[in-house]
Amino acid sequence: MTSRSWFTAVLTLPLLAQEPPPPPAAAPAIDLSLLAGLKFGSIGPAVCSGRIGTVVSVPGDPTIVWVGGASGGVWKSTDGGVTFAPVFDDQDCTSIGAIAIDPRTPDVVWVGTGEGNPRNSASVGRGL
Repeated sequence: MTSRSWFTAVLTLPLLAQEPPPPPAAAPAIDLSLLAGLKFGSIGPAVCSGRIGTVVSVPGDPTIVWVGGASGGVWKSTDGGVTFAPVFDDQDCTSIGAIAIDPRTPDVVWVGTGEGNPRNSASVGRGL
């Protein structure tokens, strides 16, 4: 027996003498009644849509964030981007290319409609 095969045998034999590990526990059963109240719904645009055209925040206050969707309107967050609420959904043009905040009066916000990088899923703008 060569020294290499003797060394391999010394290392391998203790491993062969061990018992195999127990099989994994079965996954718990899922109570499907817990899902009965859930309904399918859209979670956002598909294919080419869903792009963000612009993101701005109020100077000195990072908790207020404005987002303009290339084909999805204007959204505002007051908690640093954790949640957003729509603020432009009553307009006839939802393609947003620019948002500007008045640095002296952050409650004044200008929205430029139309996307600067148009694709087949965005529309032309209609001005400010």
